[in-house]
Amino acid sequence: MKAQPIASHFIDGEYVEDTDGTVIESLYPATGEVIARLHAATPAIVERAIAAAKRAQPAWAAMSPTARGRILKRAADIMRERNRELSELETLDTGKPIQETIVADPTSGADSFEFFGGIAAAGLNGSYIPLGQDFAYTKRVPLGVCVGIGAWNYPQQIACWKGAPALICGNAMVFKPSENTPLGALKIAEILIEAGLPKGLYNVIQGDRTTGPLLVNHPDVAKVSLTGSVPTGRKVAAAAAGSLKHVTMELGGKSPLIVFDDADIDSAIGGAMLGNFYSTGQVCSNGTRVFVARGIKETFLSRLKARTENMVIGDPMDEATQIGPMVSFDQRQKVMSYIDKGKAEGATLVTGGGIPNHVTGEGYYVQPTVFADVTDEMTIAREEIFGPVMCVLDFDDEAEVIARANGTEFGLSGGVFTSDLTRAHRVADQLEAGTLWINTYNLCPVEIPFGGSKQSGFGRENSLAALEHYSELKTVYVGMGKVEAPY
Repeated sequence: MKAQPIASHFIDGEYVEDTDGTVIESLYPATGEVIARLHAATPAIVERAIAAAKRAQPAWAAMSPTARGRILKRAADIMRERNRELSELETLDTGKPIQETIVADPTSGADSFEFFGGIAAAGLNGSYIPLGQDFAYTKRVPLGVCVGIGAWNYPQQIACWKGAPALICGNAMVFKPSENTPLGALKIAEILIEAGLPKGLYNVIQGDRTTGPLLVNHPDVAKVSLTGSVPTGRKVAAAAAGSLKHVTMELGGKSPLIVFDDADIDSAIGGAMLGNFYSTGQVCSNGTRVFVARGIKETFLSRLKARTENMVIGDPMDEATQIGPMVSFDQRQKVMSYIDKGKAEGATLVTGGGIPNHVTGEGYYVQPTVFADVTDEMTIAREEIFGPVMCVLDFDDEAEVIARANGTEFGLSGGVFTSDLTRAHRVADQLEAGTLWINTYNLCPVEIPFGGSKQSGFGRENSLAALEHYSELKTVYVGMGKVEAPY
């Protein structure tokens, strides 16, 4: 099973190789097999990519938003036509089950290109400001060269979520995918060229920890958008601040999902499972602290245990598989260490907690795991695990659970399950998070803004709000009369 690309990087409309870069081995997480070998970008590759973006951007910005949008919509159409091919590549890249990637990964990327391609003319309008005889107007102008730094959990989606608003605003982009998942973004770049995007506007370079600083600190870069962990976000934001670059940070979380005693229990369990086990738990917005009203706790846990143990773990290319492997051996080891801490600190293991016996080979599998009787001070309740580990905590009343839910440095997401919609809105209003769900969880259509608060980041992706983060306002004052001066 191979997925070797033509070359490691895609710059100025073509594949480019530089074998002086450090070798990056792309592994299929289900088997540990090397499916591609690429090279990290050397400083020369970084310079070449940024130079191409800088050269191409002014002519692109001079085009009308409608003309730019037409190209993005063509890219969306191509992605949908090739959904199966792109989904299989995403499964090879990440280990996520094909039943997920075929409905959630390239399709959401295509949605992004289609949405931003369609709203360009209206979304980038300015305003007219009457000032008596004089007047002023504002216009949205591009920032210039934008850098996107992707995570490994949704590589194709993130490449589009960052690329689409950047491009429609008239910017150029240099995108660096995670070294764990280097393949999908190259295909996105290919498709954009096929759709008619001028060369140099969307470049993909591979890299590791040494590559990011070369991009972030480059004087020709105007904007950095990162999807990653909180520690990485702090470093990138600090570096970007040194040269006053625009920044969007979409970081991690330890999000609360609150289940009140009047909730539809089966729906709440479904939401909790989607918010902990989808993509093998490797989703930043996951509701990993599931607060369950004490009166329904036993019923909730009993049904949750049965449903969890009925999940199908296996070959990600089998459409019946519901749980695939972790993205890497190191990530599996990290998750298993948290499971060990949960046991050692006194949480009750309801189900899972190990490596599936029936999965052979070198795949990086972890059983979907549920801990009950978790308390707020336990490590598994405080730190982001980024794996299929659900923590169930008891609560007695609304005020208590809101205070406990907010008792974290994170503020990415949260959810509420209740049949009392007045309470649902009241609680959502008090939860300190950027994205909240009522009686559902983890739905992120491109039409709504997505992003965090507190240590989970700042800025927003998707929706009209994203345009504000890839452009800036220019104000023009127009004097209609003679200038009177006191000297």
